[in-house]
Amino acid sequence: MFGSSKSDKHINEEQLELFKNARRRIRQKRALYAHFVIFLIGALFLIIANTVLDIGLETFGSNWFVYAISFWLFLFLYHLFNVFITNKFMGDAWEEAQLKKLIAKQEQRIESLKKTVEKDYPLHQPSNVDPEKKTKLTNDVTIIVAAAENDAIGKDNQLIWHLSADLKRFKTLTSGHCIIMGRKTFESFPKPLPNRTHIVISRQTNYKVPAGVIVVNNLDDALDAAKDDSQPFIIGGGDIYKQAMAFANKIELTRVHASFDADTFFPKIDRNIWKETQKIQHPKDENHEYAFTFLSYERR
Repeated sequence: MFGSSKSDKHINEEQLELFKNARRRIRQKRALYAHFVIFLIGALFLIIANTVLDIGLETFGSNWFVYAISFWLFLFLYHLFNVFITNKFMGDAWEEAQLKKLIAKQEQRIESLKKTVEKDYPLHQPSNVDPEKKTKLTNDVTIIVAAAENDAIGKDNQLIWHLSADLKRFKTLTSGHCIIMGRKTFESFPKPLPNRTHIVISRQTNYKVPAGVIVVNNLDDALDAAKDDSQPFIIGGGDIYKQAMAFANKIELTRVHASFDADTFFPKIDRNIWKETQKIQHPKDENHEYAFTFLSYERR
């Protein structure tokens, strides 16, 4: 019983729409018919005015009615075309369908642009895990970085300087441990570094890496993958360092005593949160173009 009532209502709505469309078409055809009748009467009047009453001969010349009737005929044909072509096949339903197609194309284009932006400029996924709880999975999450006086760390995905002592220190500290990095940092290596487990953070699907390299989607998963390591290291880049500041327990910083033009920077170290535990200065010499200092920090 209830089903038949709903069906009748649906049918009535369809019939009402058909009725409205029929009335609209009738009004259009009536207007066209009225235009046709007026055109015939008007054309006859113009012929009589020109040929019998000689109206407009001095002003417009002979047979001026031909041009007037021709122009009026053009207007009538335009009206005829609108009624039987434009309004019949390109009415409200056609306009709505075209609008839906246009919206669908725009949505597809927006989705394509979103995928392109996410691929070229991946954003980290927000963490829903309490940093205090997450760091308990490991003993010492350590950030290791070399930064200039203006906190510059790189440009065009490359190091700005070459300090052999800094590279040796990096190798000594990270050997045997997990190193966590962003995709671009990983791609700056000629090949994976020996005696270290590489954990790469990337939002690219099906990102290809050599055997033994672990790919994850965010820093939470990276730390979870390194939970069995007594001291995993965060090695870059800039966005990963920013995220890791909330998780890390230690920072191993090589402060290069110069300022550089760069596109990647290390976040400022808040001395209210971090305390300096070690400082080893190294002057400029024949093997090192810049003076630098090894600094160690621990969370207060």
